[in-house]
Amino acid sequence: MRRLWWRWFRSVSSFQYRAGRRLTRGGLLALGVLGAAGVVGLDTNRTVGYQVFTLAGALLAISVLASLRFRASFTARRILPRYASAGEPVTYRVVIGNATRRRQAGLVLLDDLADPRPSFDEWVGAREPGEERRNWFDRAVGYPRWMWLVARNQGAAIPRRPVPPIPAGGEAEVEIEIRPTRRGRVAFRSVTIARPDPFGLVQALVTVPAPQALLVLPRRYPLPDIALPGTRRYQPGGVALATSVGDSEEFAALRDYRPGDPLRRIHWKSWARVGQPVVKEYQDEFFVRHALVLDTFCAADGGEAFEEAVSLAASIAVAIDTQESLLDLMFVGPEAYCFTAGRGLGHLDRMLEVLAGVRPCRDKPFRALHRAVLERHDALSGCVAVLLGWDAPRRELVRHLEALGTPTRVFVVVADEAAAADVPAGVHRLVAGRVREGLARL
Repeated sequence: MRRLWWRWFRSVSSFQYRAGRRLTRGGLLALGVLGAAGVVGLDTNRTVGYQVFTLAGALLAISVLASLRFRASFTARRILPRYASAGEPVTYRVVIGNATRRRQAGLVLLDDLADPRPSFDEWVGAREPGEERRNWFDRAVGYPRWMWLVARNQGAAIPRRPVPPIPAGGEAEVEIEIRPTRRGRVAFRSVTIARPDPFGLVQALVTVPAPQALLVLPRRYPLPDIALPGTRRYQPGGVALATSVGDSEEFAALRDYRPGDPLRRIHWKSWARVGQPVVKEYQDEFFVRHALVLDTFCAADGGEAFEEAVSLAASIAVAIDTQESLLDLMFVGPEAYCFTAGRGLGHLDRMLEVLAGVRPCRDKPFRALHRAVLERHDALSGCVAVLLGWDAPRRELVRHLEALGTPTRVFVVVADEAAAADVPAGVHRLVAGRVREGLARL
């Protein structure tokens, strides 16, 4: 039965999408009048509704025939920014080329996103936030969940834009502003050029394939100055690619080669002069290194609290000065990950790209994150943990770090005030939907 509902939802969504593209607002109104007149005018002896039905049907039929006469060829080139941010407006351009020998006017641009309809497994396995509060019928049929998934997968709503007249063989540029609704990738499929018929009811469509993607970074919140815990620590083995800031990779002397020395430290000019291998020796490296620990262990679809936790992690990453320190982003997905930024090892933009694609972890216990953090605690000056609760495994992680002498600052993001009541006073409590206000009170 569920698969039957899923197929029905796909068919209805496809019809709505196609009708919304083919028909203008006037065309949709005419179609509604046609349906209403068809019902009212069934008894031709009592009403004249059949006359309205005939008129609306004739107008739509003529408009459809007129739209079939549109024969044109176009090219399309989309100019996207490198990044966008969730919830923030972003502008991009589409360049339309007229490949015909006639001037084209009265056109409308429809930029097409990839199909947002969920697969059967995605629809069955998903849980809409607040679904437990819906009535039995909505939970059993799952149409609200379907609509939520379609909106989530789409990622943005792209308005229609009029296209300036395009001379024969020329080009026109259209500027479009969108506001991405979620982090991740917004996938574009094609560009469609529409031209309404003389009655303005039906649009003729010419579609130009133009697959592209826009990476949407997590939402970021302004943060007050955060005094991160910890001091400089010795980094075993150094950081090979770190920049020469402070005492990182500071040159000390030349010495004879010893078995096991890396080839990158050989001083080739000295070897050529003395006839035997000579290597460069550096002093030990001491600098600040913080861990940004993100809790990804939550429900299958994450929900608002998970998205707020990712946004908080991105905000903290942006606020930390990585010119003089290292920042390790640690979380668990299909495996335990650690991404480092700062001192020439990696750029902060790369860390934000990683956060844009973080997904909840469903097949591993919280202990996997616990182990991954403790494996690196010797090199850490301090730790900033963004957690999704305050249960026993999470309390144990914080206690273990503090027992090992790693200062830890903890942020707990919860779904509502009831869950926030369980968080102790020494931990920063933030409620989903009010994170900005909570951070302003720090």
